[in-house]
Amino acid sequence: MNKRNFALAIVALLVGIFLVNLFQDQQEKKEKEEAAQLAKESMDLSNAAAEEGLSKGASAPDFELTTLNGEKVKLSDYKGKKVILNFWATWCPPCKAEMPHMQKYYEKNAEKENVEILAVNLTSMDDGKDKVQEFADGYELTFPIPLDVDGAIGEEYRAFTIPTTYMVDTKGLIQHKIVGPMNEDMMAEMVSGMD
Repeated sequence: MNKRNFALAIVALLVGIFLVNLFQDQQEKKEKEEAAQLAKESMDLSNAAAEEGLSKGASAPDFELTTLNGEKVKLSDYKGKKVILNFWATWCPPCKAEMPHMQKYYEKNAEKENVEILAVNLTSMDDGKDKVQEFADGYELTFPIPLDVDGAIGEEYRAFTIPTTYMVDTKGLIQHKIVGPMNEDMMAEMVSGMD
């Protein structure tokens, strides 16, 4: 009787392990499909953005903002470089998830890929310059952080869901719009595909 109970317990354990593995495989497959769908949707510019002159191949609207470090930056000053133009806020969980990836990408690729990151803080929607500085220090961010104090640039770029990122080529033309967080691989793939 003990051998039979032991055998049944082993069989039950094996069936349980099989079912757990099957469930995990299905979850991973579902997550990968959802991520692929999100990436596909994000890479396509929305119709609303296209109506606002933010479609692929359009000139990225120029702006001038003051950075967290007190320097004035104009988007047009970066012609000749590829620009990752990111819109974010300190309270945004996906922005927090994305920032370490952006910093790592920037450290590895800024010079060799001729790319600049402009991480425009939507200061008008955020908790003040001190919080932005605290955030930048906490994540050890070294790329420029322009401050959109009145919200006009975020509105012009239709950054209503954040993070929102535009990939701008060396001629100042929009190549991609991404709504949601990116990782290093996504940034590398999009930047390498631009002139």
